Amino acid sequence: MREIKSIILAAGKGTRMKSETPKVLHKIFEKPLLGYVLDNVKNIVNESFIIVGHHAEEVTEFVNRNYNAAKTVLQTPQLGTGHAVSMVCPSLNKFEGQVIILCGDTPLITEKTLRDFIEYHNSQNSDITVMSTIFENPTNYGRIVRVNNNSLKCIVEEKDATDEQKKIKEVNAGIYCLNWAKIKDAFSQLTSNNAQGEYYLTDIIAWGKQKNLNVNAFILNNSDEIYGINSRKNLAEATRIINKRKLDELMDSGVTIVDPSSTWISEDTQIGTDSIIYPSTYIEGKNSIGCNCKIGPCAHLRGDVEVGCNCKIGNFVEIKKAKIADNTNVGHLSYIGDAELGSNINIGAGTITANYNPLSKVKSKTILKDNVKIGSNSVLVAPVTIDEGANVGALSVITKDIPSWSLALTRSPIKILNDWVKKALK
Repeated sequence: MREIKSIILAAGKGTRMKSETPKVLHKIFEKPLLGYVLDNVKNIVNESFIIVGHHAEEVTEFVNRNYNAAKTVLQTPQLGTGHAVSMVCPSLNKFEGQVIILCGDTPLITEKTLRDFIEYHNSQNSDITVMSTIFENPTNYGRIVRVNNNSLKCIVEEKDATDEQKKIKEVNAGIYCLNWAKIKDAFSQLTSNNAQGEYYLTDIIAWGKQKNLNVNAFILNNSDEIYGINSRKNLAEATRIINKRKLDELMDSGVTIVDPSSTWISEDTQIGTDSIIYPSTYIEGKNSIGCNCKIGPCAHLRGDVEVGCNCKIGNFVEIKKAKIADNTNVGHLSYIGDAELGSNINIGAGTITANYNPLSKVKSKTILKDNVKIGSNSVLVAPVTIDEGANVGALSVITKDIPSWSLALTRSPIKILNDWVKKALK
């Protein structure tokens, strides 16, 4: 099988986002847009090159922190998409495999679609394959121009299109598959004779036709997958689509979503069968929830959460960076962060793991062993370990480790003043 690499275009500022954050680092369920694209190619390609420009340092830091098989390449000045790809040419000078080119602001593309796309490219013995789709309103997209025999002729950008070409509904989806050894010379031969004065990636189609190469277009049926993010409204719509896709997947696999219209779950969350997600629950980041669990209503899981089977996460509970074993319940109005909870634990309502020291800015861990019981409105000040079977009385503030099967109390003795109310009312 031929080696495959990817080039991801991520140099743009995203002016319409009205933000100092580079467009590809805007988030859906706390994962940057670029992360969605990289996650969907990482099982397909051997290496990814991300073209960076605006706030390049921030994008590079994100890539280096999260993806071992990816590296960034700086494009400066930014002279168009064709020029962007040319920045990678020195690194791929001797590469003989295939290259797929994608945009870093299209988080809805799926791994399955990319695999189907590459399979089509190979089945047609293509040298260049572009992904296209059909839009009833194709405004702002490059048009796919075909000739009489329906073969691909070229791609025309909207600003360069004639009135007749603007009526074409088949548009460029911005994803390409190239037999690199045959196509790499194109990027030193592109011209900027267009309305923008830029080097267009789309011009490699016409270049390939001139060289008598095999050029094809793969029509994507689900046009949602190439939905690009150019504004906050686009970001909200993409979030809605990703969420619906995930909720449908979960319901099809045996999870009950009581109210899909108010429930939000990241695509990186796995939930076991017969679990129930109650309304107004928001689950972001990467999480694992077992079978027969009840989550919510109004629960918030903030990522890096592992919940075992037969657990209950009550209403208005917030959890982050926590492992919770089987048969454990976390009562309503509680916060569990940077914690490890064993099995058969009961957390009373209003319990807080105080995991953050604002002076040292250090977060510490709370560890609860099996069969621990925590009374309501308790504060567990990390770092702290509560050993197996220990009980903590309601309203306690725990600042040191508690041995197994002990009762821990910090409650003041109750004082009763008889007839105090009657005397006060005289």
